[in-house]
Amino acid sequence: MEPDPPPPPPARPAGHGSPPLTRSTRYHRPRAPFCGVGYCTNCLVRVNGVPNVRSCQYDAAPGEVVEVENAWPSARFDVLAAFDVLFPQGIDTLRGFRRPAFAVPWYQRVVRRLAGTGRLPNPSTARAPSPGRLVTTDFVVVGGGCAGRAAAESLVAAGHRPVVLEREPRTSPVPGAEWFPGTTGVFLPPPRAEALRPFELIARRSDGSALDLRARRVVVAVGGYDASLWFAGSDRPGVLTAEGAERLRPVERPGFDHAVVFGGGPRTLQILERFGNHVEAVVAPGAIDPDVARRASELDVPLFPRTLLLGVVGRRSVRRVRLAPRGGGQPAFSVEADAVVLAHRRLPHPQLFFQAGARMEWRPDVGAYGPTVGPSGATTVPGLAAAGESAGAATPDRARASGVAAANAVLAGGGWPAPDPSPPSALHHELEGYYQELLSTGPGPGKVVVCPCEDVLLGEVLEATERGYRGIEVIKRYTGLGTGLCQGRYCLPDALLVLALREHRTPREVGYITQRPPVVPTALGALAGLPDDPEAAA
Repeated sequence: MEPDPPPPPPARPAGHGSPPLTRSTRYHRPRAPFCGVGYCTNCLVRVNGVPNVRSCQYDAAPGEVVEVENAWPSARFDVLAAFDVLFPQGIDTLRGFRRPAFAVPWYQRVVRRLAGTGRLPNPSTARAPSPGRLVTTDFVVVGGGCAGRAAAESLVAAGHRPVVLEREPRTSPVPGAEWFPGTTGVFLPPPRAEALRPFELIARRSDGSALDLRARRVVVAVGGYDASLWFAGSDRPGVLTAEGAERLRPVERPGFDHAVVFGGGPRTLQILERFGNHVEAVVAPGAIDPDVARRASELDVPLFPRTLLLGVVGRRSVRRVRLAPRGGGQPAFSVEADAVVLAHRRLPHPQLFFQAGARMEWRPDVGAYGPTVGPSGATTVPGLAAAGESAGAATPDRARASGVAAANAVLAGGGWPAPDPSPPSALHHELEGYYQELLSTGPGPGKVVVCPCEDVLLGEVLEATERGYRGIEVIKRYTGLGTGLCQGRYCLPDALLVLALREHRTPREVGYITQRPPVVPTALGALAGLPDDPEAAA
């Protein structure tokens, strides 16, 4: 006689780890924190009447009023979520709602109500712009991670006082550098070669003020981020990146009990080391690294290499994850889970390089665009160098070395080195074959939201290609893909892979969308606070 099975662990409330904070624009699907670093739009809230505040980057003080957006009466129960059920294949807001004619005005009101995020700020929140500053300097370092710190330390050692812009508000400064924490910068306008200080950056500080920086040389060390993935229900609460898991889930109480980790490389190993007791399975699009397999074996975590992630089951939270072995020889199956952690792919931030006019190239190893750099990290824009993950450095030691090299490059000055005459790499990213199988197999039931900012569906992208639209810029204009607040960070890399398959072209031939400043949300009040007369401000 077999012994009775052990009792199941006590159940937690549904969605205990990822409470919905807002609703999406078109279908009012529940949204919960996803990236944890302030790039996505899944945690937007209204604070003291100010809309679209990223709650993962905001520390609310006692007495402040925090409200949900795009939801009525609450984020957990939103009446307009009925659109998600009534239109399982999506709403055709481009060509639909034309008959009967007398109902067109009503349709238009509904579509307008479904468009956009939040409401305009309350009049009582209006205040005078914070005074800005003009800062002239020889060197600016954008990014204060290990590569940016190494670059700043090298510049200080050479007798200079660089300006360092660091996005994180709570960081320790580099002695000898002018350190601006909680600050993001954009090139506005693009670099002007004829100027004494060709680089002009408009930086926004956490207190709402702005900086107008004029520099002779710039090192961009903005690092990278964990990518998204396309599958049914990828926008559900409980689906988050590895950064989101690390930033939003303390080790003592990670917020999930049994997560599926997608990925088989070093990033997955880091998640296993930190949250191993809360991992239900490791799923990878290709092979799994030996170190990951060893650690998973020690934790008794099952491995599923070369497996498709078809989708998740659950409306308000993840309850099961649907998987299928690649190759089509075995049937699909499900794994009980309450979260999906995406740890398969790190991408460099390309926006500033696009904006500066640097030559960009498709990097098959990461499946994304990055700047074309020389051995020292110099880009094709004289005086602009890349360091860290933007320059291809994947480990902290290499990132620090690239920071030192980039500092030496901007100290030496000079032009772009002779271009490498070697032909482009013929390598392919493993997700190209992965998505080819996923599209032929079909992700199954449920919406595949490929652009969470604008609620663009995979079906809309595929329909556009069937109608003959080619190239990412045209697809963007037709569907709205990549036009949200994240500026395409989480949809464009995968869109390039899928469109390359559909168009039978390389991702480089598919192109990239036009990057228009600012690439980070910047309040008009911050720009209004800048001094009108630079000579007077000096």
